[in-house]
Amino acid sequence: MAHSLRDHDDAHATRVGFIVSKAVGNAVVRNRTKRRLREIMRVRLDELSAGELFVLRALPQAAEADFSTLESEVDELIVKARKKLDRRGRRA
Repeated sequence: MAHSLRDHDDAHATRVGFIVSKAVGNAVVRNRTKRRLREIMRVRLDELSAGELFVLRALPQAAEADFSTLESEVDELIVKARKKLDRRGRRA
């Protein structure tokens, strides 16, 4: 559902992007899903490093998931992305 990339320019603020395709649902469902994901990430921005770009791609199941399920999924993905970056030696 997500991956993280480390920008080479740490002067940028942390950035979060969302990909919510039509497979997730109609416009109302997609917008609700994006709002929920935005709120989840808003409270986690301090956990991400400056210059980091984190992209969340919502799968169709995200539309039906409750908020706490989405939160735990995002938390797991952040941990997973950090571990992957650490293995690659890209984390400062």
